[in-house]
Order: sequence, then structure tokens, then C-alpha cells
Amino acid sequence: MEELVEKTTAFVRIELEGAEGGHDWFHIERVYKNAMLIAEKSPKCDFLVVKLSALLHDIADSKFNGGDEQVGPNKARLFLESIGVCEEVVTHVIRIIENISFKGGNFEKKFNSLELQIVQDADRLDALGAIGIARAFNYGGFKNRILYDPNVAPKMAMTKEEYKMDNGPTLNHFYEKLLLLKDRMNTQAAKEIAQERHRFMELFLAQFYGEWDGIK
Repeated sequence: MEELVEKTTAFVRIELEGAEGGHDWFHIERVYKNAMLIAEKSPKCDFLVVKLSALLHDIADSKFNGGDEQVGPNKARLFLESIGVCEEVVTHVIRIIENISFKGGNFEKKFNSLELQIVQDADRLDALGAIGIARAFNYGGFKNRILYDPNVAPKMAMTKEEYKMDNGPTLNHFYEKLLLLKDRMNTQAAKEIAQERHRFMELFLAQFYGEWDGIK
């Protein structure tokens, strides 16, 4: 297992060199650590699947590949097969990569497993708290989005395609996704961590609005 994880780690670090700051190697590393923390409290999980999925979940995010959701799974499959991972594990990892994203939250889940729940929670935790705030504004800057416009309301019922194409203010993303994640965690371990990170974001928003209105 460790040799496969080491080879995958090396591959991902090279592939994500120069990636956007919210989806770079350091994001992968944080998600991996989160996944291990959650997996330790879920001893029935397949640790190899969790580790490989955490490392490869953003190997080619569709946001940076013209919206093509198959680039990542295809790249991950080719790599895993090249290092001799068995087909059962490869298939499980690919299904996790295909089903991990939020994508607006308004679509039917086609696959589920304990391992998916763990890696999905680990990924979602990195979208919360101080780092979640930093990542949101980093990506907003990358896409040249405005910080906030009080005349542009968040879109709370977007389809997957609408969510992918949306270019609204960065602050709207808090309501369209980030503040929803606390109640969409799968595991108890992630739910407990998410509570504190969620509260931090609420404090940030209160401070933001106060400064915007000139009262703080």
C-alpha cells in the first residue's frame, strides 16, 4: 500500500505544479490529512481506496478543463493502471472522483460508499473555515469575479450546469455552497469539525457586512 501511495503522491505533486492556489498540491495534502483523520474513526473503510481517492480527487478538476468531467477520472485511471493497482480498487477510486464534487448540490447521487463519504467530507472541510474563505476569494480573483454586489442575490436552486457556468460575486458562493456544507457532512467526525469552521465563516460574514456598510 505505501509504495502505491508514494508513487501516487509523487505523480500528483508533479501534475498540480503551478495549479490555481485553491486546487493545488497543498489542497490535496490538506484533504489527505482530513481523510486520514476521519478514516481512523471509520475502521471498516478501505484505507487504500481512501488514500488514493484523496490524492487523485482533483487531478484534473473540470473547472480548469473546459467543464469536461471525464478528464480527471480518465487521467486517474490511466495512472492507477500504470502502477499496477487492481481493477476493483481502480473502479472504486474512479467512482469517488466522479461523485465527490458539490456541483450545486441539486442532482441525484449515482454512487455511494463509506470511502466516498470520507473523502467527500475531507474535501468539504477544506472549503470551510479560514482556509475555505481564503480559497473562495483566491478562486474568485482567478476568475476575475467581484467581491460582492448587494444587488446580486445568491442563486439557491441552481442545476449542475447552472452551477458550473455561474460567474456571480464571490460572496454569493458562501450562500450557494459553503454555508450549506455543515449540514451535508456524511460522517460524525466531519460534522464535529465542520461546526467550528462554519461558525468562523459566520463571524467573517458579519465583519464583512459591517465593514461594507461602514459601521465597523
